[in-house]
Amino acid sequence: MTKDRIFLSSPHMGGKELDFIHEAFESNWIAPLGPNVDNFEIELAKYCGIDHCAALSAGSAALHLALIILGVEQNDEVLCSTFTFSATVNAIAYQKAIPVFIDSEKDTWNMCPITLETAIKERIALGKKPKALVLVHLYGMPSKMDEIIAVCSKYQIPVIEDAAEALGASYKGKKMGTFGEVNIFSFNGNKIITTSGGGALVSNNEEHVKRARFLATQARDQAPHYQHSNIGYNYRMSNITAGIGRGQLQVLDEWIGKRRANNKWYQELFSDYDFIDVFKEYNDDLKSNHWLTCVIVNPNNKGITREHIRIGLEKENIECRPLWKPMHQQPIFSEYPKYLNGVSDKLFELGLCLPSGSNLTNIQKQRIETTLKDLLK
Repeated sequence: MTKDRIFLSSPHMGGKELDFIHEAFESNWIAPLGPNVDNFEIELAKYCGIDHCAALSAGSAALHLALIILGVEQNDEVLCSTFTFSATVNAIAYQKAIPVFIDSEKDTWNMCPITLETAIKERIALGKKPKALVLVHLYGMPSKMDEIIAVCSKYQIPVIEDAAEALGASYKGKKMGTFGEVNIFSFNGNKIITTSGGGALVSNNEEHVKRARFLATQARDQAPHYQHSNIGYNYRMSNITAGIGRGQLQVLDEWIGKRRANNKWYQELFSDYDFIDVFKEYNDDLKSNHWLTCVIVNPNNKGITREHIRIGLEKENIECRPLWKPMHQQPIFSEYPKYLNGVSDKLFELGLCLPSGSNLTNIQKQRIETTLKDLLK
């Protein structure tokens, strides 16, 4: 008999989501927008400690609109993390702009401030000053914000925070997704909370968020008839899915607590294996939400590799996957400018994501632990 699948990060409902969905049905707010959308925007902005929020259909939609709002156009250069999911770069491609890939540093696995400044200096020397920077907080781990913001301020380059994986994480007590000129979140089904898809654009600049809402509703002008002076998009969140999001926000901190506990559990599980490093905060300025717990399997005299563990877990129907394949290694993006130091290449070679959901049961954890210890003998 096949064992039940243990997922990497599956949706986890808190119980109140149906109340908001039923409310939408009872009031017949089934179409896009409505009270759940309005309240979700207010509640999410309050949670993050930021002024304005637009609830959208996806994190990718939020990234696309963020680039438009900051004036990114065809052939503009946009600095971005190479160690990320392709959605980060796809949004740049939507604008026919040019991504310039920046490698990671070892402490947070996020964008390296030193490599970033090297890239900016060279692009400016070539007469190609970047129009914006898209900064990713990988697996929920905050980036080195003081250093990165200082570099971008020095060269007057606006920051878009791709906090798709980092909702609820913080840097020096300030929530991620609040440091940039424009910032985005994702509520895809595998994220720390979900709206069954969905995303959000947030900013302290009210005009940016107003612009996002306008563009996301097909850019309809103020007129009694349908009139359009701009290209628009169907990017708004629906009132139904926003109801799911409102229920999820009520349990967000609890779910973060469970994922952080999972990370500590993995740290203890691997404590006897000196060739395995569990990804964790390198100092107290950072508080990760530990959306996913990841490990590095270093070369060792037992001959155990990342692939040995990955394949062994998959045989037991336990989902796991390598870390993100860097964008500069992707066939579709391989010809774009890149500033590399070898960190992301090595992380991809040695790293593995492990089941990290807030709904992992003790029985599932025991299965994972037994399997891992058998594989590591």
